[in-house]
Amino acid sequence: MLLARVEGSLIATRKHPSFNGWRLIICQPIGNDGVPDGVPQVAIDPLGAGMHERVIISSDGLATRKAVGDEHSPARWMIVGIVDEPERELSL
Repeated sequence: MLLARVEGSLIATRKHPSFNGWRLIICQPIGNDGVPDGVPQVAIDPLGAGMHERVIISSDGLATRKAVGDEHSPARWMIVGIVDEPERELSL
């Protein structure tokens, strides 16, 4: 799983049939400091993440293929959580 930021959506005139009805999102992996860390990934979005929201993406292809209902789907990444607010250090 990776922390990522939503950078946009993907529109395809032709795509694998297993992607029909799914929103495809471009996610930029980031570090805890918000700095990009790695190359952007395309993920399916069952949660309705908004632009520039921080999300958790999973590369569990088996779970993603089960979600789209096709064991032969090329799907790999899926948004599994939306980060509401950053972690804060607790001071006692």
